[in-house]
Amino acid sequence: MPSPLDARLQEAETQRFAAHDWFAELRRQGWQQFSHLPLPKRTDEKWRFSDTRSLSLDNFFLAGVPSDEIVDRLIARSHLITRPAGLLIHIDGHCVLRPSLAPELAAQGVKFESFEDALRHHPALLKEYILKHRAGLGGDKFLALHQAWLRSGTVLYVPKGVEVKKPFVSLHWTATEGVAIFPHTLVIAEDGAKVTLHDFQCSAEPQLRALAISAADLYAGKGATISRLAVQAWGLATQSFEIANTCGAKESLITSVNAALGARRARLENTVRIQGEGADVRLYGISVANGEQEFDQRTLQVHDAGNAKSDLLFKNVLLDKARTIFSGLIKVAPDAQRTDAYQTNRNLLLSPEAEADSLPGLEIEANDVKCSHGATTGQVNPEELFYLLARGIPLAVAQELLAEGFLEEVLAKVDDEEAAAVVREMFRQKFHS
Repeated sequence: MPSPLDARLQEAETQRFAAHDWFAELRRQGWQQFSHLPLPKRTDEKWRFSDTRSLSLDNFFLAGVPSDEIVDRLIARSHLITRPAGLLIHIDGHCVLRPSLAPELAAQGVKFESFEDALRHHPALLKEYILKHRAGLGGDKFLALHQAWLRSGTVLYVPKGVEVKKPFVSLHWTATEGVAIFPHTLVIAEDGAKVTLHDFQCSAEPQLRALAISAADLYAGKGATISRLAVQAWGLATQSFEIANTCGAKESLITSVNAALGARRARLENTVRIQGEGADVRLYGISVANGEQEFDQRTLQVHDAGNAKSDLLFKNVLLDKARTIFSGLIKVAPDAQRTDAYQTNRNLLLSPEAEADSLPGLEIEANDVKCSHGATTGQVNPEELFYLLARGIPLAVAQELLAEGFLEEVLAKVDDEEAAAVVREMFRQKFHS
């Protein structure tokens, strides 16, 4: 099977994109960076508390086009949202369902395409926006491999002043044991535009082993509004890495909700860049980790412009021997006066063997700001638990109810109630897995 670590294979596929020399060069640069960067070690500060001993990129391969039987089965499972503005489906890194946009959206210039289609039809758009920022949160080697194999993903573009009321939906499936995929999400909302994207990452089988290295770029122009729900539900033997970059221009509003359920180990690196006055960026995360899962969350809120806001809230529920790591930093530039930034991490332990580590931080170079951070880790309130047990509710059910209530604060941030209901049901199933 072809391996993503094979240099000759990588170069052979890169030559397929010779017509777009800038893109071929981007892939080659990614491979060079990947080849020279070492795998992280636990002694690396940006990987503090992570179990780097289990990191491995070996024994994964690139899968071929899925069979018609697999395509039909997974498309049937992909209709999570009724009547979306567009539905795009990938299986093992191959686009198997392209969206059909309403004529009025197409006439307004809205684009919702697979990455390969967008590269053929709108190469200048990708060249302007794709992978323009490096997060610097520790995942450079994995982002470089993603760049080296960049070929599949979702591109959503909304022109100036256009408002799309229905959500767009993108699903990435893994269906083959040992598959490696590298999906990319690019969302561009020009000045005054408004758009919602629901991103689902799913596995055809609950225990499927895979390597998923994904990245996301979100750009909101002046006065634009972007809402993104990203749901990570890979198979429980999967290694998952996602590096996200969010840029907010003047008076933009961006809301990003990240929900984590799957993978043996999942690392999310998310950088928020406030680039214009009056911007408001809201970053939320929720997870339920059980067994020996490890969810590693690293965030950076960069305020380069004043009179702007960012709000971060990550909540984790841990069962069994699960582990979570949260490391976040708010960074305010000298000229970013009147910044209003918050960062909160809260962890609920449902097992004495579970472990949650939190490292919130501030780096403030301006003197007229409102910034705060905090972290709490604790068990279920014994009085609340006693109340439920006294009414004949079994312990496991009582803990599940309290955990659902704990997570609801973040789920309420999802402005599409149908999507929020889908995620609630996924979490309920997780408690019974």
